[in-house]
Amino acid sequence: TSEHVKILMLAKRATGNAARFAGRSLLLPHLLPSPRTPYHQLPLSRPLSAMSSAEQAAAQAATKLADLPPDEAPPTIFDKIISKQIPSNILYEDNDAMAFRDISPQAPTHFLVIPKVRNGLTRLSNATEAHKMLLGHLLYVAQHVAKQEKLEPGFRVCINDGPDGCQSVYHLHLHVLGGRKLSWPPG
Repeated sequence: TSEHVKILMLAKRATGNAARFAGRSLLLPHLLPSPRTPYHQLPLSRPLSAMSSAEQAAAQAATKLADLPPDEAPPTIFDKIISKQIPSNILYEDNDAMAFRDISPQAPTHFLVIPKVRNGLTRLSNATEAHKMLLGHLLYVAQHVAKQEKLEPGFRVCINDGPDGCQSVYHLHLHVLGGRKLSWPPG
């Protein structure tokens, strides 16, 4: 349908604009935060009301993706990172998973862990019994990289699921945050 085509076109724009949510472009690797960027200099997420119209359109398009069947979801910014079309600060990679630093860190250490092939996992609520091994592997990678990043005092693993869960990229991903005392509740 034409509405479906509109959603896919908005999603394509959202994929290109997703990297700009923090006012930075993934296409400029020198703007990526380094592991040594002081926490007080890291950008914070902005509420929808403070976003530009392009950012609002991208966020709304991402929300519409939640309603698409998993096998019809268009490529995401993470697919471009996996294929090395977009540079990223990769911390870990194997045949099934990849971990890289978040471009808009919410803690001194903030990285993402993603499956390299979505296989229907656009969001956690799409998981089936066939995904159990992969989901366990993603958690294993999260703790492995957390140790590598010296987060032994503690860290948080978070999965945002769907529009109400604040998911902005419909490619399942784990956020791992640490490097400071984290507060609760988070949101």
